[in-house]
Amino acid sequence: MSRIVYVNGNYVPEEEAKISIFDRAFLFADGIYEVTAVIDGKLVDYEPHMERLHRSLRELDMAQPITDADLREMHEQLVERNNISQGLIYMQITRGVAERDFSYPEDAAQTLIAFTQVKDLVDPPAAKTGISIITIPDIRWKRRDIKTTGMLAQAMGKQAAKEAGVGDAWMVEDGYVTEGTSNTAFIVLDENRLITRPLSNSILAGITRRTILKLAETGEITVEERPFTVEEAKSASEAFLTSASTFVMPIVEIDGEMIGGGQPGPVTRKLRGMYLEEAKNA
Repeated sequence: MSRIVYVNGNYVPEEEAKISIFDRAFLFADGIYEVTAVIDGKLVDYEPHMERLHRSLRELDMAQPITDADLREMHEQLVERNNISQGLIYMQITRGVAERDFSYPEDAAQTLIAFTQVKDLVDPPAAKTGISIITIPDIRWKRRDIKTTGMLAQAMGKQAAKEAGVGDAWMVEDGYVTEGTSNTAFIVLDENRLITRPLSNSILAGITRRTILKLAETGEITVEERPFTVEEAKSASEAFLTSASTFVMPIVEIDGEMIGGGQPGPVTRKLRGMYLEEAKNA
């Protein structure tokens, strides 16, 4: 049985889902997206994701094709129609369909699509062992705070990691880690100091990042929002990444150098446990 996906107001089998070749997301990456996790059939951190969606729309002067209530209903319908217990919902809004022209079209018919992906979020094997990563130059544009569909640089980074035989890559600019290819970068120093880059146009405001920083405060973990170098990361006692699709993922090796004895550290394990407990009880 194929997935049921959402295309411009209709729920259809994925084989029947179609959009125009003149859609601006296809021609110019003129679109935005959000990915929301699902645990036990419930949406995780849904409201913050919608807040970020609203911000991305504003930054690109893009309309929202349906109401907030209808967006929520669409997400819940996809969970129900696809019987999703654990996984993800990907949603994309584009400026719409128009003749190819760089300037924004007026009154274009916008495109809104969404689909589900089944994934073990709660207990994936990598969460127990940790992953290795590499560092790569950050070659992206300067408005990384907008969650657009222009992800070619990130895809290149994911491919570089795959070819290196590791789990992911952290991007580096002027010697400092910006973020992962699709995630936020964290390190732990002195066994209880959590370091992550402050929000700016240089990184995406991660939703899981926001929750983790709140949990760190309640868990009596010191938080410092500042840039950190690759060398600082390699000498850290722990490192991890966060995203809606991985929650808190331990990192045990960076560029071939072992981190924290080569196994997930106590702060990382504590924060992952706190996050899962909050997500399940929300």
